[in-house]
Amino acid sequence: MTPALEIDGLQAWYGESHILHGVGFTVQQGEVVTLLGRNGAGRTTTLRAIMGLTGARTGSIRVGGVEAIRLPTHRIAHLGIGYCPEERGIFASLSTEENLMLPPRLAGRDAGMSVAEIYEMFPNLYERRHSPGTRLSGGEQQMLAVARILRTGARLLLLDEISEGLAPVIVQALGRMITTLKAKGYTIVMVEQNFRFAAPLADRFYVMEHGRIVTTIAAAELQASMPALTELLGV
Repeated sequence: MTPALEIDGLQAWYGESHILHGVGFTVQQGEVVTLLGRNGAGRTTTLRAIMGLTGARTGSIRVGGVEAIRLPTHRIAHLGIGYCPEERGIFASLSTEENLMLPPRLAGRDAGMSVAEIYEMFPNLYERRHSPGTRLSGGEQQMLAVARILRTGARLLLLDEISEGLAPVIVQALGRMITTLKAKGYTIVMVEQNFRFAAPLADRFYVMEHGRIVTTIAAAELQASMPALTELLGV
């Protein structure tokens, strides 16, 4: 089966600043993988580079076997990728449901989740569907940012720090969401600072330092790798 995402020799810059130095990893369809590392390690830049949102980039990014390194961002999205940035991007002037309906469905893709399915997964959003987007709690805004992607038909999700700053009960709900999405066959690449959130969810962990992947750990190796992880991450 063709991998959902294959990255090889990825270099990326912001202006003169060289951020990524030969990043490479593979994500199979239906897997959840997590990029771990300290702030500034290059994890968010990796997600942005996949979407074409950095400056110059070289190397190879194959999405479902299609080379995307020279494609513009809107064409990359149409390969079936949904990107949820840390800042969420909820529109204050729109209601929850208007925010949800805003992105168009991806042409040529399987239909995304229906609004009814989304409200079943996120009952908080159903209850707040007529509220302005910025009246939602931080956790509800995060749910809305992910839900908006699910409606488009994207099957490869790039999630940047979705648990950051949220109450434990919301973090648990987001964990259940990821488990549900994996069971439905979605492929997920997460950037996470909250190791305890990511640990039970991911099939594999890539540890980044200074724009490079320095360690790869399978879920089954996690316990044995904790001393090395503690040193690398300070967890």
